[in-house]
Amino acid sequence: MLKAYKYRIYPTSEQSILLAKSFGSVRWFYNYALNLTSETYKATGKGLSRNDIINLLPSLKKEYEWLTEPPSQCLQQVALDLSSAFLNFFEKRAKYPNFKKKGQKQSIRFPQGIKLDGSDLNLPKLGKVYCKVSRLPSGKLKSVTVSLTSSGEYYAACLYDDGKGVPASSTDGKSLGIDMGITHYAITSDGTKHGNPKYYRKYETRLAKKQKLLSRKQKGSNNRNKARIKVAKVHNKITRCREDFLHKLSRKLVDKNQVIVVENLAVKNMVKNHKLAKSISDAGWGQFCTMLKYKAEWEGKTYIEVDRFFPSSKTCSNCLHQVDNLGLDIRSWQCPKCQILHDRDINAAMNIRDEGLRLLAGGHLATASGQRVRPSKGTAFRGNVG
Repeated sequence: MLKAYKYRIYPTSEQSILLAKSFGSVRWFYNYALNLTSETYKATGKGLSRNDIINLLPSLKKEYEWLTEPPSQCLQQVALDLSSAFLNFFEKRAKYPNFKKKGQKQSIRFPQGIKLDGSDLNLPKLGKVYCKVSRLPSGKLKSVTVSLTSSGEYYAACLYDDGKGVPASSTDGKSLGIDMGITHYAITSDGTKHGNPKYYRKYETRLAKKQKLLSRKQKGSNNRNKARIKVAKVHNKITRCREDFLHKLSRKLVDKNQVIVVENLAVKNMVKNHKLAKSISDAGWGQFCTMLKYKAEWEGKTYIEVDRFFPSSKTCSNCLHQVDNLGLDIRSWQCPKCQILHDRDINAAMNIRDEGLRLLAGGHLATASGQRVRPSKGTAFRGNVG
């Protein structure tokens, strides 16, 4: 099973210069190959294969001698990255590949000649780079991806293969439904509400001050670059705090439950609401669901997503009666049929859990415990969920 470990690295000034040259060379070759592939497709109706892109390197190195300075393996990885980008595009998982820009996050990958020995990370042509290792991984080191953030920090993502297969998925145990929110980040079917830290809102004033100072600097000046780094550091602070919160919450939920059910939310459509767009983007629901998914797979647990159009909030979790309209301002409501008072979010989480169990049972009207979760055309009723 493959697992990646991300560490902070501290290259020397000489190593930083070589890394900067490597980032620039890889970025240039990626843009060159992308442009050539697009032009070839327009002219012939066929693009360039991975081997075609790799075969461009010998002649390009003769024409541009500076391409020989970075490790050759990093340039060869461009062909793999570009092929993957086009594959994702044709399978409608991503948009058409874009050209890389210097101001964005820079990265290169080393597939061979790498070794992590304590606090020393050995890389081709760079030698030993000091690496701040928080925990030593086990297994075989497959690749190392070195990246440079916009704030000037270097990181190394080490991909390890522990030699173990993915454990078989099991459904024996406790099931949990999760409803995502803004006031409370996650509301679970057992009645627990996890608070939303709202890190962007917390650092919004500090960020606005740094951005205001940046806007006053002359473009192209050193002072503007210093101000830009200060803005980037605030963004990095927000990102790290959010990731720390999401990792801890996802780990807690996965450890305590065997079946985890969430809603398949269309975040891209939801952020079109200008009143909630900033809060939704700050929440990072998509990243949270991704963490739940791969952590559940690592532990041999089951992760399920129910359809986003499933009326989880409007349906009574006790008698399955569905109300016609339920505004976002209504946080609790009473079922007109069974007269039970529902907390809107907890009721939705319970319905999400039951719908996930229905899907787990093969799409029938009964859950794994034998209870009905969807009303038929006649009268439908089931007992309370424990």
